Amino acid sequence: MLFVCWRATGWRQVLWVLKEIFVENSKATFVVIAEFKVPARSREEFLELSRFDSERSLAEEAGCRQFDVSTGEEAQDIVVFYEVYDDRAAFDVHTTMPHFATFSEGLQRLGVETVGVRFFHRLYA
Repeated sequence: MLFVCWRATGWRQVLWVLKEIFVENSKATFVVIAEFKVPARSREEFLELSRFDSERSLAEEAGCRQFDVSTGEEAQDIVVFYEVYDDRAAFDVHTTMPHFATFSEGLQRLGVETVGVRFFHRLYA
């Protein structure tokens, strides 16, 4: 397909298309990795709360590109969030959203410990 495109339009058009694909896919550059230790008694409710935060973030925040929730393969009490935003400003918007407030309040109520939150700049995907 790319060869046919090149034959029909030339290298400049192909390079423009590739640039658009890679630039579009590389817009999300700010990564947040958060890790939580969840008491067994609160696990199901915390996972529901996490799903709510993830779904609302993706649906309501233009700058939120990815929001994965994972548990440890063996340590089921560990839950990790992998969040990707356009930039730090988009993450800052995330922290002002009502669903984030609901999630934060739930952490306290459920006795969930925040093990750590780390911030990264994604170089490539």
